[in-house]
Amino acid sequence: MLTEHEIAQDLEDRERRIELLVRQLPARIQAAVHWLRRPQARWVRMPAGVFFILGGCLAILPVFGIWMLPLGVLLLSDDVPPLQRVTNKALAWVEAKRPHWMGLPRL
Repeated sequence: MLTEHEIAQDLEDRERRIELLVRQLPARIQAAVHWLRRPQARWVRMPAGVFFILGGCLAILPVFGIWMLPLGVLLLSDDVPPLQRVTNKALAWVEAKRPHWMGLPRL
């Protein structure tokens, strides 16, 4: 069983890692993601997450790209606890194995 301190630390680590990834996006998309991640934007965040996942599946088209898949999952994970656990593990893996994806120096 996790203590309150461990839960708070996990949440802090998650937010830090997400912010590092968001900083790698183009400025306009960064602003949109910050707006979507606000608690009041839940009614928009859920459909946007689904849209990004579907757009990622259409990566062969010019406007869409594979980058949309993880962004959609991250947006949905703010509201879907099982996805949150999966994304926490994925974010920790990315930070450990591919830090340059987050703009961190390579190991």
